[in-house]
Amino acid sequence: MTHAHHEVVNPATGEVIETVPATSAAEVDAAVARAAKAQEGWAAAAPADRARLLRRFAGVVDEHIEELARLEVREAGHTIGNARWEAGNVRDLLDFAAGGVERLTGRQIPVAGGLDITILEPLGVIGVIAPWNFPMPIAAWGTAPALAAGNAVLLKPAETTPLTALRLAELALEAGLPEHLFQVLPGAGDVTGNALVEHPGVAKIVFTGSTRVGKSIMATSAPLVKRVTLELGGKSPNIVFADSDLQAAAAATPMSFLDNSGQDCCARTRILVQRSVYDRFLDLLAPAIESVVVGDPADEKTQMGPLISQIQLDRVRSYVPDDLPGIRGSAPDGPGFWFAPTVLTDIAPDAPAACEEVFGPVAAVLPFDDEADAIRLANATDYGLSGSIWTRDIGRALRVSRAVAAGNLSVNSHSSVRYSTPFGGYKQSGLGRELGPDALTAFTETKNVFISTEA
Repeated sequence: MTHAHHEVVNPATGEVIETVPATSAAEVDAAVARAAKAQEGWAAAAPADRARLLRRFAGVVDEHIEELARLEVREAGHTIGNARWEAGNVRDLLDFAAGGVERLTGRQIPVAGGLDITILEPLGVIGVIAPWNFPMPIAAWGTAPALAAGNAVLLKPAETTPLTALRLAELALEAGLPEHLFQVLPGAGDVTGNALVEHPGVAKIVFTGSTRVGKSIMATSAPLVKRVTLELGGKSPNIVFADSDLQAAAAATPMSFLDNSGQDCCARTRILVQRSVYDRFLDLLAPAIESVVVGDPADEKTQMGPLISQIQLDRVRSYVPDDLPGIRGSAPDGPGFWFAPTVLTDIAPDAPAACEEVFGPVAAVLPFDDEADAIRLANATDYGLSGSIWTRDIGRALRVSRAVAAGNLSVNSHSSVRYSTPFGGYKQSGLGRELGPDALTAFTETKNVFISTEA
């Protein structure tokens, strides 16, 4: 029987750069057995020893930042600057998680007649299913804290972007992590991914991807009551009030939805602008969009690269008919999966491009009247991942932050993700939180022990 393979394509050129074997369901089963055995020894190791190995893993990643970044440019089409940040983020996550190993403490709770303590114990084998849009960091979001909490990890990278994950697994062994503790299993979602989700030996699934697939994983996990963390879609608002620094808001808007070619669940793709400054804002936004440098992702000056695949390019095109009015930037012709930065300026709030996740360099601008109208528009979506609020009024900033149903909000900026702060969504944007001070506890069970002191 011939083994299935996946071709890895450079999105900037359309060329096949590598062929990677796909993992069968039987191979997943064998990997789970190996991981379970490795996990027993890892969990029994002294916390200081686990922390030391994770710090060493971080150090080895640091020595290979440029190599990992170049690999990401080739397989994912990320700009070289973004790719270096991503590789550095993997290093930082491993360091941050290592610092949590010896701080993963339980509590002593006052009770009558004895002593009551809680113990945080590892779950066992964790399945991490990573997406193609940020292959390195999001793989590490699950992997680093899961390992730190004493678990083994089976990482299934996206079919289109397995190369950095495979390299990280090699670097883990180079750093001295026990064999089989961290395994990378490339393959298709409906084969390799399903085998992980359905396997009774996998205690938890951490999935980042579409809301549709997330719902399917949740349903498949239900018969086993398998734990899940889901980071799903978004249609995030960028709310610009009339009292804001309009020039700063307009200057920051392009990369709030063009970063990673718009293939970002946090992308601020609904630009909500107060009606009294709507025209002025568009006048400021147009040159900012038109000046975005789209091209070769390996060039240091490039701000935006290609989309990941022909499938994604066709999907994005389907949302933006040529006759829709708007502001358009430029993109290269020729080979590769290119789409120009696009802001749709005359669009109904219920049009597909204004309410569905396009996952490309496309945003819609919608006017609002007052604070209540802005909040209503911002919340008129099934999603609730991130958002931005531009205002000079601190009371308004706090009121609107409290009122917008989203897990990650930024005031007068577009920042969403730091390894030291929690990340996750409301509503259909997901379930659970990743990153931040509590990241390790998401990979543990709490055991309560009561010890009687009665004679």
